[in-house]
Amino acid sequence: MNGDFTLRATAGAARRGTLETMHGAVETPCFMPVGTLADVKLLEPRDLHEIGTRIVLANTYHLWLRPGAEVLVAAGGLHRFMAWDGPLLTDSGGFQVFSLESRRTVDNDGVTFRSHLDGSTHRFTPEGVVAFQEALGVDIAMVLDQCVKLPSPRDEIVAAAARTTLWAQRSAAAWRRGATLLFGIVQGGLEDDLRARSARELVALDLPGYAIGGLSVGESRAEMDRVAGMTAALLPADKPRYLMGVGTVRDLVAGIDRGIDLFDCVYPTRSGRHGRVLTRRGTEYNLRNAVYARDFAPLDENCDCRICGVYSRAYLAHLFRAGETLGGRLVSYHNVAALTGLVRESRAAIEGGGWEAFRDGVLEGAAQ
Repeated sequence: MNGDFTLRATAGAARRGTLETMHGAVETPCFMPVGTLADVKLLEPRDLHEIGTRIVLANTYHLWLRPGAEVLVAAGGLHRFMAWDGPLLTDSGGFQVFSLESRRTVDNDGVTFRSHLDGSTHRFTPEGVVAFQEALGVDIAMVLDQCVKLPSPRDEIVAAAARTTLWAQRSAAAWRRGATLLFGIVQGGLEDDLRARSARELVALDLPGYAIGGLSVGESRAEMDRVAGMTAALLPADKPRYLMGVGTVRDLVAGIDRGIDLFDCVYPTRSGRHGRVLTRRGTEYNLRNAVYARDFAPLDENCDCRICGVYSRAYLAHLFRAGETLGGRLVSYHNVAALTGLVRESRAAIEGGGWEAFRDGVLEGAAQ
């Protein structure tokens, strides 16, 4: 049934599960490519299907501004508009509360934004954001939350976490409990007691899933790992756990090992557009470096994606040196495929009893 989450195997804290949505099952652990404006940059839906992507993320703030609710509803919803028939998750705009600090005003009722496009004023409330996402027909909607940069004074983190709980309560009350699943977002900075309070208050709402927000915003990797693991352990075992904004090979494996099920990030496509290659074993390199001009190996010898089966590093390096946009498209495809393959291998390792060896091998490679 829609919203059911089934745990199929565990290895320590690492989990292998299945989340049912109205547009199909999401096998976890899972990486979600980011399609902020209803497109994963440089990639078509058929590319994503070929790669094995199961779920894509889009952004409420950006879609609210353009093309807007009227166009998206008239198109028959976000799925039809972007020609994607798999599951969709939309962020609530909470990250823009953080990243557009100079263009917004926050109060207990919501957020007022000045558009980064034309300066027009827009008001986000918890109820309005839920209604917008439901109108788009997405599979998973996120509650509006307040994220703060790290480090920040404790009193600011306390206030943001309390406001996030208030907004989550209002979001849950406004949610129609239909086909769109609503996820809460735990905040609290790096403070264990604030994270524990936020998790406790959100779990009391009995939502279909929970995200860990407010990380990858200035803290060290060790701090992120600690807080993500501590917070995941406070969330229900029978519901999906989502670590927001994380997308390197190393961070995915570390997150999976701490009990996280879902991840998203712009990193693989942003890196791809600039010639940076991700590999399945955690190392990264930039094709713009001169050493790759005569390197006829595939991008990643451990990758089974179409790009690695056809093109050489030398050819792709040539495309970047020549300013050809095809280079960014092909490396973006590979990078998304690399992370998709990584989580697929992670699922198999958890089910097959080889998770610890797989984890250690990837983390050792990523440290080189």
